[in-house]
Amino acid sequence: DPLQLFTAGEYARQARAVLENIKSRGHVPMVVGGTGLYLRALIDGLFAGPQRSEGVRSRLRSIAENKGTQHLHRILTRLDAASATNIHVNDTPKIIRAIEVCISSREKMSELFRRGRDPLTGFRILRLGLGPDRQLLYERINRRCQWMFEHGLVQETRALIKKYVESGIFGVPDSPINALGYRQAVQNIRGELEMKEAISAAQQAHRNYAKRQLTWFRADQQMHWLEGFGDDTQTQTVAARLLHDFLAK
Repeated sequence: DPLQLFTAGEYARQARAVLENIKSRGHVPMVVGGTGLYLRALIDGLFAGPQRSEGVRSRLRSIAENKGTQHLHRILTRLDAASATNIHVNDTPKIIRAIEVCISSREKMSELFRRGRDPLTGFRILRLGLGPDRQLLYERINRRCQWMFEHGLVQETRALIKKYVESGIFGVPDSPINALGYRQAVQNIRGELEMKEAISAAQQAHRNYAKRQLTWFRADQQMHWLEGFGDDTQTQTVAARLLHDFLAK
């Protein structure tokens, strides 16, 4: 189902079962993707924090709007200095979540996180990251977005809207229909963007997302970076050599 939505925790549980199944058959599992949070959930585990409180979030968003995110960050510093150190002063969603956890659990989020994580065990992990030239990456992203629209993205989105309009899924903030590409297709269908504008907006959104992905993974000290794209022969050769050496240890 293209609109089935998995939380990072649910993804990690299902993915771990798949990894164990592959391992039991004598094969080496390979996880491919670019969503840092989901990879962290799989490898390091996530803590089971308290449920969302819309009341608390609404009050915190109001504080951010009236007094600024920096004021909110100072509140977090008083409640949980360790979490405040790891969250950028302008990252409002994360600041709000951290304060929400502290208020709802009456404990520091950093302490809950330290106690509650469930790391993946039974595997040695080799992390490979693709780091092609940034301009070439953006050009490939632009071509892919153009191809998506030219090969039925809007028609697909219309069909999904027709199928799910009564389910209320479009009213959910984190609905998959708000994902990159779909979101701009919806705007085109609603007449908010012309086709050319929708394509351009999708290209920009995907480029921004790729930039955030690179920023996230560049902070991973265990990552082996490969220059070029995954379909480059030279990149494949280097990756194969790294894997061979890793398995030989």
